Amino acid sequence: MVSLMRTLRQHTDEVSCCAFSTSLLATSSGDKTLRVYDTAADFTELPYSPLSGHGYGIHSCCFSSCGKYLLSCSTDGTVLVRVSETGETERVLLHPGRSPLRVCAVAPTFSNVLAGASDGTVTLWGFSSRTLMSCRCYDASEASVVACCFSPCGQVFVSGCTKGDLKLWDVTDMRVLHVQKDAHDMGVTCCSAAQRFQVDGCRVAFRLASCGQDSQLKIWIVSQHEGAARAMELLHTLSSQSAPVLSCAFSPDGEMVVSGSVDKSVAIYDANLGTLLHTLKQHDRYVTAVALSPTMPWIATGSMDRTVNVWRIGGEISGTEAESQQTVCQGSKLPGHFRLLLPDWSEEDVQAWLCDEGLQELISIFKSNNIDGPELNKLNKETAVELGIESVGLRGRLLRKIEALRAEQNGSEVPDEFLCPITRELMKDPVIAADGYSYERDSIESWIRGKNKTSPMTNLPLQTTLLTPNRSLKMAITRWQSSQ
Repeated sequence: MVSLMRTLRQHTDEVSCCAFSTSLLATSSGDKTLRVYDTAADFTELPYSPLSGHGYGIHSCCFSSCGKYLLSCSTDGTVLVRVSETGETERVLLHPGRSPLRVCAVAPTFSNVLAGASDGTVTLWGFSSRTLMSCRCYDASEASVVACCFSPCGQVFVSGCTKGDLKLWDVTDMRVLHVQKDAHDMGVTCCSAAQRFQVDGCRVAFRLASCGQDSQLKIWIVSQHEGAARAMELLHTLSSQSAPVLSCAFSPDGEMVVSGSVDKSVAIYDANLGTLLHTLKQHDRYVTAVALSPTMPWIATGSMDRTVNVWRIGGEISGTEAESQQTVCQGSKLPGHFRLLLPDWSEEDVQAWLCDEGLQELISIFKSNNIDGPELNKLNKETAVELGIESVGLRGRLLRKIEALRAEQNGSEVPDEFLCPITRELMKDPVIAADGYSYERDSIESWIRGKNKTSPMTNLPLQTTLLTPNRSLKMAITRWQSSQ
């Protein structure tokens, strides 16, 4: 049995990645932020969240194995290393060529940090204690590197590219150990290694999951016999999803593998037998991220619908978890009440929304003041004070969430073609670059000034830096804004 526990709605753009530590859940988004939740406190967002610092959208995030550090990478060409407990940035790792970074991973011992870039390179940073030891950047592919992970021991890593190849690398000398050509037709999108070795006599092996644009999830056995070269053997090809598979992850024991797809579904498989166990269909748009908790039977799934769903696998649910699940899933409350316009919300809908947003401490205040949808819609800084919400931080959180709710409901979601591909923000002065794509003028000019002479979309060289105003697109954006 798989049960929905929570739906997190704090991000204002598509969710790009989810990651668990033993006590936290981190989510990243095209809105340039990381959000961090306490798994022991019913997924309440931490006081220091959201975390900003990246100049562009975040593509990937991960925790160190001990949970002390939280890492994220972005189109801005940096990996930010933060202390999980405080959210403070400890290191900024810069790609040598300032190329957009699509994925990052950290070795089990935190001795190395790995990132894959749009220019086809992989960069490995080595650490000793708190000191940056080295930065090595190597050509991995002619196409963007969008997938990477470490083996259980951290001595080998895997990279995958949009051309479709998977490569095994030796960390020590950055030597390619094995190339699996055309592992996925039309490109790899993600890869994940099970964190346990399998030992059979002189043979040591670990499982690798990869997914791609071919709508398939594949499980490989990566092995080495004593004195022999590394080998990759295909164990299962799983095809239950009907569109490109964008994300995959193993359970901590390696017994299950989970994947998210463009068909809006989440598939849960038995990794040994290759059989489908569950299909989850709760998201409204592409499922871009999946993660499994190392200590609890939880799955987090992120989507282009801007939400993160937290699921529980198997067993009975009791206590606060049962209450949380009931709040999220019951009848017309959550997420059903979001189908109603805010002025049509009842007092119960408002209270359910407060619970969903981690603002349970306000329920009694709202209940005693009979706050329904119309009253919530009119709430501002002054009226929040009048209600007796004394905490400045709590008032601020409430008002930010109300603003995001208004934007979502007015939302008629912004058409994707009106968003700058670099910043994922609504364009004010769109221009056409030599690659044929339209960008916000400031963003593409900054991109070019930063010595990026390649297209942010195709990674091919820009034949000219000349930018042409896109007046028809600007008029279309203006008309759309007037209609909202």
